[in-house]
Amino acid sequence: MKHPSSPLVLSIVLAGLAALAPFAIDTYLPAFPSLERELHGTSLELQQSLTFYLLPYALMTLWHGAISDSIGRITTIKWGLSVFVLASIGCAFAPNVETLWFFRVLQGLSGGAGNVVARAMVRDLFEGPQAQRVMATVQMLFGIAPAVAPIIGGLLLGIHWQAIFIFLALYAALSLWAAVKYLPETMPKEKRLPLSAKQVIKDYRMIFSDKEFNYVVFALGANFAGFFLYVLASPVFLVKHLGLTEHQFAYMFVPTVCGMVLGSYLAKRAAGRYTQRKVIKVAYVWMSAMVVFNIAVCVYLPTNIIYNIVPIALFNIGMALAMPILSLAALDRHPKIRGTAASGQAFIQMLLSTVSAGLVVPLVWYAPSGLAIAMAVYLTFSWLMIRRAKIWRH
Repeated sequence: MKHPSSPLVLSIVLAGLAALAPFAIDTYLPAFPSLERELHGTSLELQQSLTFYLLPYALMTLWHGAISDSIGRITTIKWGLSVFVLASIGCAFAPNVETLWFFRVLQGLSGGAGNVVARAMVRDLFEGPQAQRVMATVQMLFGIAPAVAPIIGGLLLGIHWQAIFIFLALYAALSLWAAVKYLPETMPKEKRLPLSAKQVIKDYRMIFSDKEFNYVVFALGANFAGFFLYVLASPVFLVKHLGLTEHQFAYMFVPTVCGMVLGSYLAKRAAGRYTQRKVIKVAYVWMSAMVVFNIAVCVYLPTNIIYNIVPIALFNIGMALAMPILSLAALDRHPKIRGTAASGQAFIQMLLSTVSAGLVVPLVWYAPSGLAIAMAVYLTFSWLMIRRAKIWRH
């Protein structure tokens, strides 16, 4: 497919769209203490504001792709990001926790449009090793967001916590403008599918009855959840266990995202040079070693910023190395309804993240060792899934 923008420009715009989700999650984490005071909420109530974002996000991802298959990719982005802008302004002026929860739900319902459509567009625009390289580039740029977001949040907190949500509104508006200006419409009218609940249910029945698709997306989602535990638990992990302030979240997010960026770079270099099976095996061996290292650090060494953060950053190298291959493998299972397949993939990833936010994290954030064990459980589950997939066996 011909398109006027260069692969680099396309990658940056697509990554910007995909990064909206982590910005919506991570930017306001340093503001939790301020939000507790000003909105008269508890730590658990503020933690649940993550759940109120993630659950609608996960559920709506089941529709974003199908909608984009029906009305076009760009139109879907326009609607999704426009609602997100309004929801972010609503969060900024929330007078209490309940109102914040309401607008976080709206953010969740709309925020996934960019992420889901961006994944589908990568596969619409590129094929083979080039698709793997572009997906790795998108992932590498996308990986910077979790590091930058808390730093920006900490700086904006110096103005007021409301400035964080105004920033999110401006970021979404800028991403919308860039998408309209630089991205081509990759779902032409003659290829669009009629949107109906009956058809969407039929498509998802086909997608989720595909064992290979399930193996790959659950493996991908579990790997991400192993790291995302620490993002969700960061207000407790960093402040209460490691003794940092709300302005020092960069101590965790910079090294962990550097690990993700390095893994994405290695994935880009490996595309077309090594078999996918070999890259996947190397990634899982590496992640397994880092999980064992993480548990050993928590058991045998005193709590320390370096000791407790380095294993997480190193784990992310393996996670990011495997991610482009697993993501493309899932999308390629259903090329005619790629938008819906991208939605299914994003749904599983966010479903695991939602379970982590609402159930797992409050149970394991009592100590760094609890988080390390949870990471190990997620990786074990991922390994059991990938062992059954063709990408591992062939």
